[in-house]
Amino acid sequence: MRKELFARSLVIFFLLLAVAIPLGGWWISKAASANTLELHARMPENGGWNIDTIQAQVGKPLHLHITSDDVVHGFSIGKSDQPTLEIQPGEYVDTTLTFDRPGKYTFYCDRWCGPNHWRMRGTIEVTGTGQPIPPDPQPLFLKLALDLDAAHDATILPSQLPSANAAGAFTSQIPADLATRTTYLTNSPQSMWKQLRAASALKSQSDADLWNTVAWIWHSQTTSEKITQGQKLYTTNCAACHGETGKGDGVMVRGLPAMTHGTMGHSLVRPPDFTDPTHLLGASPALLQGKIIRGGMGTGMPYWGPIFTENQMDALVSYLYTFALKDSSAAP
Repeated sequence: MRKELFARSLVIFFLLLAVAIPLGGWWISKAASANTLELHARMPENGGWNIDTIQAQVGKPLHLHITSDDVVHGFSIGKSDQPTLEIQPGEYVDTTLTFDRPGKYTFYCDRWCGPNHWRMRGTIEVTGTGQPIPPDPQPLFLKLALDLDAAHDATILPSQLPSANAAGAFTSQIPADLATRTTYLTNSPQSMWKQLRAASALKSQSDADLWNTVAWIWHSQTTSEKITQGQKLYTTNCAACHGETGKGDGVMVRGLPAMTHGTMGHSLVRPPDFTDPTHLLGASPALLQGKIIRGGMGTGMPYWGPIFTENQMDALVSYLYTFALKDSSAAP
């Protein structure tokens, strides 16, 4: 009798277990899906992200189930070391984000999916307790009241690409106030050349020597590691329009009219040719940083203020100058 009762109990137990396991899995899956947000990426012409504002809480995982409805897209968080995700059409990628500070974070597509790629931006609003994200410091171009849209082409040009390596030993004669970080940030290479030309200690030097000295000053304000970082940022985020070699002939702008002064804010245009020294030699690092932060105001150039950190923008500016000022660590 006891053996029969035990056998019946064992059968009932396994029957209940057989029912409970899939039922438990269903409930777990249901609970997980309830805490997971499905995010669809589409070209801006097709609607962009299906959700442009995501709510999250400090310390609570945010689960995202991401797919593309048309072409290959990317998913990145601005000013973050969160790995970039590649989003293939029709396939899903899962990621979990946890934020330790309240504030607004920008998510964006980092794959150039079309001329209006810059519209692929969204916001993650994180609420809760904790030290909030510190506000960005006031950009230098605002402190200096620079007009980002004013013409700034250089009118004094070197006869050949200036080289930091050819600057020579007389770099020790550079006035101390011209070799500071502040002077570098607030002056264009052309204005620096003019100040060097006016320095009494350098009067015997040729114009070409002074251009090489400008290249040396610019090189002294960066490192080969920073230029490499800037090159990677440029390749990922800028080359589709500005071109791999900086000529303004990227795949996304072919067929567009060339940018001229006065076209700002009216239509999509091709960016300037960075290999033409008139453009970069007349622009200060503060001015270039401002253009990166604000974007092109209707030209099609995205605004990168919410995306790049200050160090990343400094690295990108350092790399841009290698198109016009040569040194041993310049890739072009």
